[in-house]
Amino acid sequence: MNREGPSVRLLPWTNADGRPCYLSSDGTGPVSRLADRVEAVQLGLAARLLGHARDTLAAPGLPPTPELGFLAAKLADVLHDTLLIAESRGTRLAPADDDANR
Repeated sequence: MNREGPSVRLLPWTNADGRPCYLSSDGTGPVSRLADRVEAVQLGLAARLLGHARDTLAAPGLPPTPELGFLAAKLADVLHDTLLIAESRGTRLAPADDDANR
């Protein structure tokens, strides 16, 4: 829980126009919990996609062009780094056990 009161959170979805959505909250409400679940699903999908991309890139004869192979490999590297950042931030921002019991 945020001890400093409400803060603004970027939500893991966009509005109908593709613009970001934000929530002003202390992080304990139903929209915050829904956003946490959506983020967990998105990160899980990203991790599975990364594994599939790496397997595909390692397959013989793929990808069909060196340029596409380079691009795919770099995208996989960036996705890996992004997942590490997300995991690090999630761990850092997760409430401590003593905070959760208050």
